[in-house]
Amino acid sequence: MRSDDDVEPGTLLVAAPSLQDGNFRRTVVFVIDHRKQGTLGVVLNRPSDTPVHDVLPAWAPHVSEPGSLFVGGPVDQKTALCLAAMHTGKQPSGVTGLIGVRGPVTLVDLEADPDSLVPLFRGLRVYAGYSGWDAGQLAGEIGRGDWIVVPALPGDVLASVRDDLWGRVLRRQGMPLALLATHPGDVRVN
Repeated sequence: MRSDDDVEPGTLLVAAPSLQDGNFRRTVVFVIDHRKQGTLGVVLNRPSDTPVHDVLPAWAPHVSEPGSLFVGGPVDQKTALCLAAMHTGKQPSGVTGLIGVRGPVTLVDLEADPDSLVPLFRGLRVYAGYSGWDAGQLAGEIGRGDWIVVPALPGDVLASVRDDLWGRVLRRQGMPLALLATHPGDVRVN
């Protein structure tokens, strides 16, 4: 059994408290695609100070709070990806400009006309860059204990920036994982 057998589109990679890499410390990554060739996802809990309006003015009126780009990861930060949560009963299949990820969460083509797609969504976010792993790389990191693989809830992609998404996701896993949510950010100040 590979260490990444539980990873699939729509799951979350939650950074273990021991993961100190500045790109991923206390992050929650939503997996968009996972194949034997590699994995692609975006960090859900890293808002930037850059308003979406400065980069994609046509989409700016439609993005969820806080209206800024999120840092999706350290890879290709000049690339923008968009995730949306669809309204109940709406499906991405057959809709030009949408690629379903899992459940109501869909990847949105930012070249598409926002006015034709936005009525299908209850919210959307735009990410600058992404998180990516080559074949076998993520399995190695999971095996080393860097990541905890857990199911995502549709609301995770639109979580309020005022929430501690990292802690909230860990707490809902039950014991013993829930205890990790109490881990201090810096053990030296504990």
